[in-house]
Amino acid sequence: MAGLEGRAFTMLTFRTRSPLAALPLLLHVVTGRMSLVGPCPLTPGHRECTGEGRRRLSVRPGLTGPWQISGRSDLPWEERELLDLHYVDHHWLGTDLLILARTLPAVRRRRAAGRPARVA
Repeated sequence: MAGLEGRAFTMLTFRTRSPLAALPLLLHVVTGRMSLVGPCPLTPGHRECTGEGRRRLSVRPGLTGPWQISGRSDLPWEERELLDLHYVDHHWLGTDLLILARTLPAVRRRRAAGRPARVA
């Protein structure tokens, strides 16, 4: 994945839909490769990491972010990119706390709707 300033790192994950799936991702937070809140993690060669989208690399990717509380996989790529770039340009502690507070209810709503939940 593309981390801060585009530095590549290997994202560890468990292939499970249980809460255990988040454990390897928390290791990335502890080691500084990821943040709790930030733009959606992408591969270094992804089109959203080039051009104007390169701004997203000025912050660490997050376990959760605006895409997580705003429809996740239901969002078109363009809207997800706009949410991430808006976050990059305007993030502050209050925004992060609000996103963290809304993440669990968003995941619960997703599970209640019968769709598998993803952590990031």
